[in-house]
Amino acid sequence: MLRIALTALLCIALLGGCSKSDPQAELEAAVQRLQDNLEAKRISDVMEQLHPQFSANGQFDRDWAKRTMTLMYLRHKQVRILAISKSSEVDSTYSSKGHTRAEVALTGAEGLIPDSARHYSISLEWWREDGEWQLARLDWE
Repeated sequence: MLRIALTALLCIALLGGCSKSDPQAELEAAVQRLQDNLEAKRISDVMEQLHPQFSANGQFDRDWAKRTMTLMYLRHKQVRILAISKSSEVDSTYSSKGHTRAEVALTGAEGLIPDSARHYSISLEWWREDGEWQLARLDWE
């Protein structure tokens, strides 16, 4: 009986994986992947998530993003992004655009205890191209 129940659950899970994609869930996964890549210092993976027309605060580009990450990772052995609050939504008018708003604390440390920390209110605009969410705009206060 247990074996039949487990088999049925496995089939349901597999069939669920074949369902139509959920842009909202994919957007939230992209946000989490960005956070994970930043914390793991995977610059090339972060760069893959940035749209070719990426812009930060209306004045910085992809090269700036790469230089900033490199400098931060050289300065700090550990980098953590603590999302105090976070919400993402797919634009109801343009389903190929998504938005994330978050309050985050960015910390850096040489050892276990952070030796620097800053709080940011961030706004991210994502563009969906070829089924992938890419970060196109980043603004912060």
